[in-house]
Amino acid sequence: MMKVATAEEMQELDRKAIETYRIPGIVLMENAGRGAAEVISHTFSDLHKKKIAIIAGKGNNGGDGLVIARYLLNQGVSVRVYLLTDPKSLRGDAETNFNIFYRMKGEVISVPSSKDYIKVKKDLEKFDILVDGIFGTGLDAEVRGYYREVIDHLNTIQRPMVAIDIPSGLDADTGKPLGTAIRASLTITFGLPKIGHLIPPGLDYVGKVKVIDIGIPKKLVEEEKIPVSLLQNEEIQRVLAVPRHPDTHKGDYGHLLVIAGSVGKTGAAAMACQAAIRMGAGLVTLAIPKSLNPIMEMKLTEVMTEPLPETPKQTLSLRALSAILRLCENKKAVIIGPGLGTFKETQSLVLKLIKTLDLPVILDADGLTALATQPKTLPTTNRSLILTPHPGEMARLIRSTVKEVLEDRIGRSKYFSQSQHAYLILKGHPTLITTPKGEVFINPTGNPGMASGGTGDVLTGMIGGLVCQGFDILPSLQIAVYLHGKAGDQGAQEMGEKSLIATDLIEKIPSLLKGRI
Repeated sequence: MMKVATAEEMQELDRKAIETYRIPGIVLMENAGRGAAEVISHTFSDLHKKKIAIIAGKGNNGGDGLVIARYLLNQGVSVRVYLLTDPKSLRGDAETNFNIFYRMKGEVISVPSSKDYIKVKKDLEKFDILVDGIFGTGLDAEVRGYYREVIDHLNTIQRPMVAIDIPSGLDADTGKPLGTAIRASLTITFGLPKIGHLIPPGLDYVGKVKVIDIGIPKKLVEEEKIPVSLLQNEEIQRVLAVPRHPDTHKGDYGHLLVIAGSVGKTGAAAMACQAAIRMGAGLVTLAIPKSLNPIMEMKLTEVMTEPLPETPKQTLSLRALSAILRLCENKKAVIIGPGLGTFKETQSLVLKLIKTLDLPVILDADGLTALATQPKTLPTTNRSLILTPHPGEMARLIRSTVKEVLEDRIGRSKYFSQSQHAYLILKGHPTLITTPKGEVFINPTGNPGMASGGTGDVLTGMIGGLVCQGFDILPSLQIAVYLHGKAGDQGAQEMGEKSLIATDLIEKIPSLLKGRI
């Protein structure tokens, strides 16, 4: 998995690369600029026919821009640097690269003030591509005055905007604009992606993100123990590539129990079961209120059903507890919650099961609602508990608001997982996985078309289908979340986001498991 850094973590990697491994800072800048120039060359066709303006600040981000300008100039590209400071104020590696570019007869226009910038506004609007090298990832104060004027003007120019490392003005850790920020169509970042590239609102500012290797030793990244990672197709494929042994039977691939369904919500139970079967579960049994059993037997051909005592509301009764515990004896994992209903007696059943079961439990939907009725500490010592809330359910679990959850999805998810010793999948844009060890995984797949009823039930079934086969919990979550989003992406590509429904995702599972990602 590719690590995802905060601004501080990236600065520490740079520092150690320079001080411990003796890699000169100017070498890192050279690698960054050269790599960025290559990306620009590969991204835009007929570059020699285009004019490029690089807007450079006085720090290392501007220095990166000057290296880019040098490589483009060497390729015969028409490039001009607009330096937002007096060249005499440049220091260190940025100053060195300015001097190199100047000696190459590269064109630099110094615009250190608003009065100077007014004179070049019209010229900037004539360029084909703009490159933002104003601020780097270390910005931690609101953008004001002259720099705000520049950024706001650049955002009005209808041209492709390439951001160096991060769109200037964007907080590298939160993805929030610090007063204002460049809206880029392409961001070329160095070493590792930053958290702000991958979460809202940063996602709306970065465009496509390309990560450049600038020569920071891999061992150094590993030693830093960065807790946040990005799910990647290569790692998912590696885990899925292990073939089944020829001499196997259904019992080798686990038996999943799904406790779900109530009047009007049998579809949730059905989708969870069907997704689990498609993910390769050997056997799936659905525990269902007895009056709903006939319809589920007709609806689910490959799934066994177990009719259980029910309440007057046709939800599972507390009297079903002993039967469910017997059912769990030969199961490898249990799903609790899809379409289960919120009748108090049913919620009591859910809570007793959570306290009792010691096998992997995937808790979703109405199961989470039942859990939210309890004090903040989870009523279990189960170290294989997986919770799959959307932001509203998360807010109820932590006695907060949706707004507060969305403001710090990573921080709140990570704290919850560590303090409650539970695995958490916080669904949304993007979906996050957090673990009891404090690890965070960001999922890059998925789209707005998946914001429809039943897609969460499909994800829950996919997780259960993997866990019951004997996959470790974390790989199960990573695979299920990534493929769930990818199924949505493929479905949206074929039929559009507006028409996408949950069962479309189930239909995509076979091709995804065959490696057609």
